[in-house]
Amino acid sequence: MDGLEFRERLHKGERVYGTFVSVSTPMWASVVKGVGVDFAFIGAEHVPYDRVELSWMCRMFAALDIVPIVRIPSPDPYEACKAYDGGALGIIAPYIETPEQVTALVGAARYRPLKGGRLQAILSQTTAAPPRLASYLEARNADRTLIVNIESTPALEALDEILEVEGLDAVLVGPHDLTTSLGIPEAYESEEFVEAVDMIVRKARSHNVGAGIHATYAHALEHEVRWMKMGMNLIVHWSDITAFQRKMRRDLDALKAAMGDIEPYEGLREIII
Repeated sequence: MDGLEFRERLHKGERVYGTFVSVSTPMWASVVKGVGVDFAFIGAEHVPYDRVELSWMCRMFAALDIVPIVRIPSPDPYEACKAYDGGALGIIAPYIETPEQVTALVGAARYRPLKGGRLQAILSQTTAAPPRLASYLEARNADRTLIVNIESTPALEALDEILEVEGLDAVLVGPHDLTTSLGIPEAYESEEFVEAVDMIVRKARSHNVGAGIHATYAHALEHEVRWMKMGMNLIVHWSDITAFQRKMRRDLDALKAAMGDIEPYEGLREIII
């Protein structure tokens, strides 16, 4: 899949499937390719990549027809430009709470390489790009996706205005931060959290904007299916580090329990990325 098809499918409501990738070894890309994903969510917000490392990861995944989507460290259009210039075909901006933040990011996603006062005049709608420039910018940036994290109560309150910003392609729920902002940290099974995600999915799809959730928490599968049936179409399923942790701990504990070295294992606190 290329960046343009990925972006178009988000708006059409067609599902795209991916996973969170933290491993940066070169051989890992072919492993990710083998599981059948459409995109790789590369989390540069919390994982300490440098720009060179991030760039070759993006270009390696793109060469394998896996769309590289980078979560940037902050909701900053300059960070977005760095990710796009490094080879990302989409960015996820963390902790968005206002439509003005989204508009600034639209400048990076839809109008690159235009900068400065000319860009601000277009974004503020005080002037329009002349036809030749408009055609150039549209063609040059057609395969670049803009996704924003919805992960706080102020973001929920401003959701309608955020979704109305032209140039936004999808929203992604941040479950850990959202539950914390709601005052119910890690209560992923709570009615309050589930209803908040229901609202985000419904509203996003009513605006023809893609919707997803960073689903790395336990027992997420039944909720993922529920939200997909509601229209959620940006599917971020698990992460490499979570899959390794769950599988290895389960198997090792089964071996230890079989030999009487430990009592049967009852739970595991997962790494939050």
